[in-house]
Amino acid sequence: MASTWDEVVAFATGTFPQTEESTSWGNPSLKVKGKMLCRLRLEKEAHGALALKCSPEDKEALLASDDSAFFTISHYDGYPYVLVDLTRVEVDELHELLTDAWLLAAPVRVRQEWEAQR
Repeated sequence: MASTWDEVVAFATGTFPQTEESTSWGNPSLKVKGKMLCRLRLEKEAHGALALKCSPEDKEALLASDDSAFFTISHYDGYPYVLVDLTRVEVDELHELLTDAWLLAAPVRVRQEWEAQR
C-alpha cells in the first residue's frame, strides 16, 4: 500500500517518455519536457506529501471521496494540484493518477506518440 518517492520516480521515468527527475522550489519533482507533473513536499506543512497535477474536476472528486490519502492545504487553493499521502494511497490508484498527471503536463506531440505506442 505505501509508496515512496523513489517508487514514484521509478514508475514515472520507466513508463512515460521524456520524463525526468528535477527540482521545483527546491523540492524533488518530476517533469516532462520541463513541465511539472508532481513534486515531493519537503516543507513543514504537508511534509512528505506528493503534490500531484490533476484536473479541477478530479481534485474536487478526490477531496470529496473522504479517502484520507487525498487532501489539500490553502497553498493549493485555486490550483490544479491535489496532495497525496504516499503512505495511504493504493499503488494502482497512484499509478493511474500519475498517468493522468503526465497526460495533462506532456506536450501534445509527446503525448500523441506515447498514446500511439500503447
